Amino acid sequence: MKIAIYPGSFDPVHNGHLDVIERATRLCDRVIVAVAVNRSKQASFSLAERVELLQATTKQWPAVEVMSFEGLLVDLVRQQQAQAVVRGIRAVSDFEYEFQMALMNRSLDENFETIFLMPSQENIYLSSRIVKEVAQLGGNIDNFVPAVVKAALAKRG
Repeated sequence: MKIAIYPGSFDPVHNGHLDVIERATRLCDRVIVAVAVNRSKQASFSLAERVELLQATTKQWPAVEVMSFEGLLVDLVRQQQAQAVVRGIRAVSDFEYEFQMALMNRSLDENFETIFLMPSQENIYLSSRIVKEVAQLGGNIDNFVPAVVKAALAKRG
């Protein structure tokens, strides 16, 4: 069984994330979406809320499991016996950062593999930061996030 882990903060999950998850399900038998505790970021949604939103938005893919994690990604990969980590790439700036992270992870575990996936063209510009900003300014985010995420953002004000 081919297992991949797609880690991220997902604050909040948007259509670009879901696009990458769907692409990963075509390549792997099981995709674990791992919601990370990131102490360097001030999250808008709690860890439990982010997990709940991902569970609600990925339920159409039976091969997808959502969990939270804290600590080193290489430890989670070993624990889950995953063969690879999936990362979404939108632009050259993403690639530079993700390439550094992939090399660091490989230096921690030589068996660590990273798969870079690009979202579709209509989602390539999306980021959680931009989605939150548009929502806070009263913009229409219907094309950027699922309805459950839009409702959660509206509650935040």
